[in-house]
Amino acid sequence: MKKILIICLLLSANLAFAQENEKATSQSIPDVALKNLSGQSVNTSTFSNDGKPMIIDFWATWCKPCIEELNAINELYPDWKKETGVKLIAVSLDDAKTMNRVAPFVNGRNWPYEFYIDQNADFKRAMNVNMPPHTFVIDGKGNIVWQHVGFAEGNEEELFEIVKKVAAGLPLN
Repeated sequence: MKKILIICLLLSANLAFAQENEKATSQSIPDVALKNLSGQSVNTSTFSNDGKPMIIDFWATWCKPCIEELNAINELYPDWKKETGVKLIAVSLDDAKTMNRVAPFVNGRNWPYEFYIDQNADFKRAMNVNMPPHTFVIDGKGNIVWQHVGFAEGNEEELFEIVKKVAAGLPLN
């Protein structure tokens, strides 16, 4: 009987996590200072895209699924920009020990995104990010409207469907 109860509790917890994994919210981007790849301080309150959607993607150089996600999006990103005007902002969670690897890592891949480093994890905490990759979609008004944790092949297609809806002003349900 105890085993059945434990299994039920674990399944319930797993279901709750799965439902929280992708959700719409209606909060705005928190006001936090990050560093760009040149080392200059940039405030997240300045993130904008002329009324078009943005993707904020939390990643790290040591995170294989993060790299797979950014690579998968990279192949499609020019078409995404053309169709929706979306901008991707990639926020590295590399800490003081590994943050010096970020710029060479990014430059070696020639990714066309905006990159920032959250070396003290202030933005990570403000956005309630527990583990990368954690992807947010921001509408043209600066509101967080969708988020997803993790990456599996094909997630980039789902992400683009969300971005298209947001760009068109359609509900996400």
